[in-house]
Amino acid sequence: MSKILVVNASPNAYASSGRPAIEFLLAQLHSVWPAAEVVYRLLSGPEIILPSAAYAAAVVERAANDSSAFGLSETLIGELESCDLLIIATPMHNFTVPAALKAWIDYVLRINRTFDAAPTGKVGRLKDRPVMIVVTSGGFHSGERANQKDFLTDYLRYALQTVGLETIRFVYLQGMATGQDAATTAVNAAIDRIGFVLPDLLAGSEGYGI
Repeated sequence: MSKILVVNASPNAYASSGRPAIEFLLAQLHSVWPAAEVVYRLLSGPEIILPSAAYAAAVVERAANDSSAFGLSETLIGELESCDLLIIATPMHNFTVPAALKAWIDYVLRINRTFDAAPTGKVGRLKDRPVMIVVTSGGFHSGERANQKDFLTDYLRYALQTVGLETIRFVYLQGMATGQDAATTAVNAAIDRIGFVLPDLLAGSEGYGI
């Protein structure tokens, strides 16, 4: 049975403005994998805390994977390792990823666990799998109405590639804070975009063991 991991970085949890796009995406996926299990990881929950001094020390000291300092990290990595497709639903905060998603990244990018350090750079340990990233933003960072920088896309792609995830597609909902009409237009455009890119994203899914 296929497993879909949904990492939700919105502070509004399941009431986020981009939720209709995620629901459409999951409906499309269930039409392909009717029995797929969906695992939700809500990053706004109280269980997601910033990495502690004990965690940082354990990383530096190359502590064993069963160290108590790695408890949350192991849980999050385990969810990532066991999924066949990853969805990240995130807002863009101040041009980049929100603090909650940065914390998730800090927990799942761990040396000698999800990547190795080589003379030429970091080498991911995880098998590749399809990744869909749905990004909402209050303003515009691409297109003719762009008025701000986007430091999220390249950073998030690079972070995921560091652990071995290469098959990544982005869907953007822009202008969500510029009025209800603009938000509706953005959601509809994102749904159209998902319908366009999803078949391509899944085209090679057999190669991931799905």
